[in-house]
Amino acid sequence: MIHLWVRAEQRPQEERVGLTAAGATTLRAKGFRVTVEQSSSRALPLAPYAAAGCEIAPEGSWPKAPKDAIIFGLKELPEDGTPLPHRHIMFGHAFKGQSAGQGLLRRFAAGGGTLYDLEYLVDETGRRLAAFGYWAGYAGAAIALKCFWAQQRGQILGPVSGYSDKSALLADLGAEQTALAEAHSPRALIIGALGRVGTGAADLCTALGVPVTKWDIAETAHGGPFPEVLAHEILLNCILARPGCPVFVPQATCTAPRALRVIGDIACDPGSDFSPIKVYDQVTDWHNPALRVHATPPLDVTAIDNLPSLLPRESSEDFAAQLLPLLADLDQIDAGAWGRAQATFQTHMTDIKGALA
Repeated sequence: MIHLWVRAEQRPQEERVGLTAAGATTLRAKGFRVTVEQSSSRALPLAPYAAAGCEIAPEGSWPKAPKDAIIFGLKELPEDGTPLPHRHIMFGHAFKGQSAGQGLLRRFAAGGGTLYDLEYLVDETGRRLAAFGYWAGYAGAAIALKCFWAQQRGQILGPVSGYSDKSALLADLGAEQTALAEAHSPRALIIGALGRVGTGAADLCTALGVPVTKWDIAETAHGGPFPEVLAHEILLNCILARPGCPVFVPQATCTAPRALRVIGDIACDPGSDFSPIKVYDQVTDWHNPALRVHATPPLDVTAIDNLPSLLPRESSEDFAAQLLPLLADLDQIDAGAWGRAQATFQTHMTDIKGALA
């Protein structure tokens, strides 16, 4: 019997979950045992999970789960260095050379567990099978606009928090936009505009009447330089860092003549050697969403790595619907997308074990 243990997220401002109560009902009908931890922050209520027949466990009790349980969460675990003996499903951010990721892999090496990274659940062609991309783009564009409007007031954007739904977000943005109606209207350049992330970013901009230039593979294939970036007030990067990725924003951008005022690095991977945005090296967060990398004229970067939490209910329901067919195949965890994810993990573990030898 497959035992799926849905842990509470332990990261601040993280309200998402990857399984709905309706999804739990589907898994239970297939014979799965489902445990759901209590959570002080989860956007979806606990009672429907209990009604679906899930077992309820205390928040943060997953380290004491039965060893055959598969621990399912979204964002990173507390960095306490403890060995990890379980099988874990989550976004590990560990396979692109990230320093924190290397520590995570060492914990798996010490405990003998396995990481099934949600980013690496792919089909035979390498296409992602479940992603938060659309809502990351939607939220990332919203935060970038808020950064720009804060600049128009002579400020750096202060703390932001989640919204109950998309209509509440649009109402808030619309009110702020109206209050600054006489300010210069920004133009946005979206790189990766044809993907899920870029589509979300474009939809948010369109909803607010922000002019958008859309770039994808055809516009970036020459590899740069990209002087057009400097002619837009807002850049929204929706391209994942990977080998061969062009540099869209070199360090020299800071002091170059430019209209560019805000970079929304929605892909948000500054710790990677392949990052296409070279003017910053640290993520931002909900309390400090904007990082000023140049003072005059101002250039702010926003790079929050759990952007869909701005709309936790809608993003959870969307992602959970995409992921449910894969979760239903956990009884064949050594095959298909799960087998490919495990192979990716084992490849990186070979390097870690070699370094520890």
